[in-house]
Amino acid sequence: MDIETHRRNNFDFLRLLFAGCVIITHSYPLAGSKECDWLCQFTNGQYIFSWIAVRGFFVISGYLIFQSLERSRDLADFYWKRILRLFPALAVVLILTVVLGPFVYENDTAYLLNKSVRTYIPNNLRLYRIQYDIPGIFDRNPHKSAINGSLWTIPFEFTMYIAVSLLFFIKSKRIPVIVVLLLTYLFLAKLDVLNFTEIQKWNYFILDWYLIELGVYFAAGSLLAATRMADISQRHLLIILIISLGLFVFSTGQPIFSFASVTLLPIIVLSMGLLPVYGISNVTEHIGDLSYGIYIYGFPVQQTLVYYFGMDHVSLIFTSLIISAILAYLSWRLIEAPALKLKNLKPIPILIQKTRGIVRVNLKGFYQKR
Repeated sequence: MDIETHRRNNFDFLRLLFAGCVIITHSYPLAGSKECDWLCQFTNGQYIFSWIAVRGFFVISGYLIFQSLERSRDLADFYWKRILRLFPALAVVLILTVVLGPFVYENDTAYLLNKSVRTYIPNNLRLYRIQYDIPGIFDRNPHKSAINGSLWTIPFEFTMYIAVSLLFFIKSKRIPVIVVLLLTYLFLAKLDVLNFTEIQKWNYFILDWYLIELGVYFAAGSLLAATRMADISQRHLLIILIISLGLFVFSTGQPIFSFASVTLLPIIVLSMGLLPVYGISNVTEHIGDLSYGIYIYGFPVQQTLVYYFGMDHVSLIFTSLIISAILAYLSWRLIEAPALKLKNLKPIPILIQKTRGIVRVNLKGFYQKR
């Protein structure tokens, strides 16, 4: 989320809560337990915290990113803000992973001679070639297949940015925008309620199942932003929240749950976000927006704790939440917030000056010979 204008809502708190939920769920398989957290046990396997959290992330992202697109001067401005939000913190966590890797590395091949060490940062910064492991790191852990398993959602997130940016050319025409978003949502919702075998039988071309599974929630968030859900009175929002939450709980375990999920969960999440609650609506004013930092640091912190101390899932939950929150705070203060202050700079076109260079790019983007 951009620091552009102060809006009294609970979105930052919800994202912070969702990041914590992801850590809770991850603690079980990373500690060698069955992936069934407290919510899973309470609902007899119907939900897990991370299932709700990841989809909640994409609903809020779709809502806020669409609003960011509406405010953007041009596409360069839009992408520049997205790059500043994602990549500085991501680059730092990847660099720290490689720098601190030798402390948890066990392999016959020397660390710097391991090709996977050299490719880890560039592959993950390219997003669409996510590299989860470096052979020799965490190989003795119960869950040894990933250093940072949380990175899997970031390529899908950026793909959604690209998709919604196509609306820039018609963003001033509200009705066409709503129609496009509605058709996109309905198409993805139709695919989401089917199983993968049926989709393959219909010969649909998809890049990945999760592009549908997460895309429908992002599209729902964008659609509700376009239809100005924020303009609904708080009283009516509260009524909508209560009814939607009741129907969502009622549909649990029913054949209609898949349909109820893609229709009701976005409404529930955004209603909760748009109903300001005293004490949590301004949480980021006091501690900063820690959700992204907790999300990207949580997994490697948990793997490291398991490697050194062999913690059970309960100890891992509380210890990793504390350490991840500290790292997220440092990331926000030292990396993310300073990067976001650059959002008003226009990166394209730019002035490139070489001390002894030949080519100069002026502010209009023309190339001139010296």
